Amino acid sequence: MTYIIPKAQLSNGNLFQGGKYDNVPISFFWVEAAPGRGSRLHCHPYAEVFVVQEGQATFTVGESTIEVEGGHVVVGPANIPHKFINSGTGPLRMINIHPSEQTIQQWLEE
Repeated sequence: MTYIIPKAQLSNGNLFQGGKYDNVPISFFWVEAAPGRGSRLHCHPYAEVFVVQEGQATFTVGESTIEVEGGHVVVGPANIPHKFINSGTGPLRMINIHPSEQTIQQWLEE
């Protein structure tokens, strides 16, 4: 079956869970973050792929901190704590891909 899903119909307006659509083995977050916004420290039992489309982000992956701009891809290894923040002055736009039919996250900080 073919699906056309308006962004507004995604969970919270930004989360696609492939399991809802014939068990597609991919989920993703459609991220649009204002400066200073991002995610808290967490980990997954699978690698996460961040497709940074626009803006600037600072990622903490394990013990490393890296800065990237739009046009880059960051891969966070499975079971390694990570987080990101929009460290630029404009919007951060990226797609965060989870190779799973549903996102599985363990939050490590409040």
